[in-house]
Amino acid sequence: MMHRSTLKTQGGAALLLLVAVLGLGAASLLMNAFSRNGAESQRQQRTLAILAQARDALTGFAAANGRLPRPATSATDGRERPAECASDADCSGFLPWVALGVPGLDAWGKVVRYSVTPEMSRAPIASVSAVANRVVLQRKADGGLAYVAGQEQCDVSAQCLPAIVFSQGKEGYGTAASGTRLAPTLRGNVDEAANELASTSFVTGNSVDDLLAWITLPALYQRMRAARTLP
Repeated sequence: MMHRSTLKTQGGAALLLLVAVLGLGAASLLMNAFSRNGAESQRQQRTLAILAQARDALTGFAAANGRLPRPATSATDGRERPAECASDADCSGFLPWVALGVPGLDAWGKVVRYSVTPEMSRAPIASVSAVANRVVLQRKADGGLAYVAGQEQCDVSAQCLPAIVFSQGKEGYGTAASGTRLAPTLRGNVDEAANELASTSFVTGNSVDDLLAWITLPALYQRMRAARTLP
C-alpha cells in the first residue's frame, strides 16, 4: 500500500506542474499580446515616417513647380492627374507617389490619401488672394468637434491648410494596392466614414485610427519663396 505522505507529495507535485503549465500559457498569451501591440506600434511609426516623407516631397514639388501637385490618376497609377481640379472633390484622392518619388502605400498596405486646395494646385499661386481651405478637426469628449488646424471660415486674413496627406490606418476604410476598396473592420465609426469621403474637412484623434499630416501655408510659401517660385 502506498504511504499517505507519498500520495501527498505526488499530489503536490501534480498541482505544481498544473500551476506551471497554466503560468506558461498565460505568459504565452501576454507575449503574443505584447508582440501584436509592438507590431502595430511599429506600423504606426513607419506610416508616420511615410507621411512625413510625403509632406516634405509635396513642398519640394511646389518649390520646383510653383504649385502643389494634383492627386494621383488612380489608386493604381501614381502619376499626377493630368486635368486641373474643377472642384474640391476633384482635388481629393490619392497621393501622386510616382510624381513625388515617395512610397504610395502605408505600413498596412493601403494607398496613401491626399487632398489639396484647388487654387494651390495651379501655377502661379496668387499668394495675395489664394485661400487655403483644408481643415483638421478632433472629436471632443462631449461629442463635439474642435479645430486642430484651420477654422470654420477660411479666407485671406485667416488661412486654413493648403494640403493634407493621410493614412486610413488598420481598422478603418481604405484602398489596397490593387485598387480594391476595403470595407472597415469596425463599423459605425462616423469620423472614419467621413474621412473616406471628405474633400475639405478631416478628423484626427482618438475617434479614428487614421493618421494625418498636413502642410501649413507659411511653411509652403517659405519653401517656395526660397526657391523663387512664388510670385
